[in-house]
Amino acid sequence: MKIDLTDTTSSKINKALVRGRRAIGTPAVGMVLTLVIVTDEENAYDALKAAGDASREHPSRLLVVIRRVSRTLRDRTASRLDAEVRVGADAGTGETVVLRLYGEVADHAQSVVLPLLLPDAPVVVWWPVNAPLDPAKDPLGALAQRRVTDTYASEQPVRELSARAQAYTPGDTDLSWTRITPWRSMLAAALDQVTCEVRAVEVEGEEFNPSCELLAMWLADRLDVPVKRSPSTGPGLTAVRMDTSCGPIALDRADGRLATLSVHGQPERAVALKRRDTAELIAEELRRLDPDDTYASALKFGVERLNAPPAPAAPPAPAEEPVAVPVAKEEAAK
Repeated sequence: MKIDLTDTTSSKINKALVRGRRAIGTPAVGMVLTLVIVTDEENAYDALKAAGDASREHPSRLLVVIRRVSRTLRDRTASRLDAEVRVGADAGTGETVVLRLYGEVADHAQSVVLPLLLPDAPVVVWWPVNAPLDPAKDPLGALAQRRVTDTYASEQPVRELSARAQAYTPGDTDLSWTRITPWRSMLAAALDQVTCEVRAVEVEGEEFNPSCELLAMWLADRLDVPVKRSPSTGPGLTAVRMDTSCGPIALDRADGRLATLSVHGQPERAVALKRRDTAELIAEELRRLDPDDTYASALKFGVERLNAPPAPAAPPAPAEEPVAVPVAKEEAAK
């Protein structure tokens, strides 16, 4: 069921939600959280589809905030809020409200969203594109327990990682980090099988892929060993190779679907390591609403420290010249 509201208010939208639930015969609310999606018109469809698929695992109220660009000065000074309310089969397992903000109201989206949040339920804000540099200080981000960004969608992903590290606040996370969860699990399992010391690591992947940088920073931070970042043609991450005291350990994925795990002294194993779509990534992020300390530690390690040349060894101290011992006058007289 869809209800279109033109030049409306948050109060009227809430009434439309109640009316829609009653019309389809489901007055009870069984949703576990509110997911606020802040996007533009171009990316709204893909983001809403991914969130709708994720809501099958996490029934939620989806609030899609779209700031419409006004073309004339008259339109910029006029404020208007249009909404599309979806309940029932049109909203998956929850409810969906698409908010289109025009004029000055676009600068005060938090005032529109706040009355529509589910009472006593967690709030997650997701920016598929054009995320603020400091999500926690954004007016919408301040309403949430978790703030999800995606550095892969930025123009300069590596530089964006540095900005994220400087502005990190507990509750921030990144879909570029979520993408490497299977890699981290597989590498940790491989190291659990051996009792070797890791001496060096090489991470191979696309040159400007933030997931590759995050995986390299995670390995450098957890293992405290040099990590070399090597570019490849992709897709995404292609290989991780470890030099250990017991022999090499490698996880290679050339086609983006099937990987080969090689541990010295053991037969090679084929493991499923396909690239996941956005719906799976969002569903994973919604499973935990507490701060991700592992992500914070890897992010703050700093992308600048990867491939950094080792600090030059301190030059040896100059040999001390022998000090002449004065001869006693009596000995000199002899």
